[in-house]
Amino acid sequence: MSNTDFIITEPAGEYHARSRRGEFMSSHMLADFRESPALYRKEILDGIENAESPAFVLGRAAHCLILEGRAEFDSQYLVADGPVNPKTGEPFGKATKAYMEWRAEQSREIVSGRDYNFIMKLQTSAWLHPVASELLSDGVAEGVVRAEYCGVPCQIRMDWFSPKSGLADFKTCDSLKWFESDCRRYGYLFQMAFYRAVIRKATGRNIPVHVIAVEKNEPLSTGVWKLTDEVLDLAKLTNEAALERYSRCCASGIWPTGYEETRIIDTL
Repeated sequence: MSNTDFIITEPAGEYHARSRRGEFMSSHMLADFRESPALYRKEILDGIENAESPAFVLGRAAHCLILEGRAEFDSQYLVADGPVNPKTGEPFGKATKAYMEWRAEQSREIVSGRDYNFIMKLQTSAWLHPVASELLSDGVAEGVVRAEYCGVPCQIRMDWFSPKSGLADFKTCDSLKWFESDCRRYGYLFQMAFYRAVIRKATGRNIPVHVIAVEKNEPLSTGVWKLTDEVLDLAKLTNEAALERYSRCCASGIWPTGYEETRIIDTL
């Protein structure tokens, strides 16, 4: 692939809003549709948003620093522990009026000093890994790609794209030992197959796909996995079947839960 002209630069909030409005299908929304068309439809109609856990917020901050750099991180995040209680010399607790008033005055998301130091350790781990550092040495972070796929307008927001080494997704995990199980448990294989397919529709080319994972627990090791065409092709079949069901739901106006028929329990 010779260039990155097919990549769109767009704020994350705008990108996600277009998925939640049903304007474009994203990998996250497709995963919800696979689970239950009724759930997907309710999210679109009612604007349901999942509450962000502290771990998710921290992971998003880590993505920003590691992939987009310190300047972009500083534009989105403020590293601070809040106002200091003059009586104790320690920061006010997050539940106090003083902290909440201070927080309301801030225009950026807050990252505590402790969390920032932790993110820096994750960054160092990724940079010191010979394969991860090579994959992330040259490319575009958080690029958006849009294309029609199976007759459905789709979009992806890539963690990292390199004209040389292809697509790289960055994940954090509890342990690299179980990361391959995490890939199946959390649907990463379907996500990456969807990304690869949209890129192929936009460019006409197939690309290598890697996943970079960093442990959130000591020793904070980094690992890199290359996803084979075979496993991505299998996930692609599931995604395409879901997109075909989505088109039928749109045409019929019927959005089943997936549990309309009686199910059988026949094993312990």
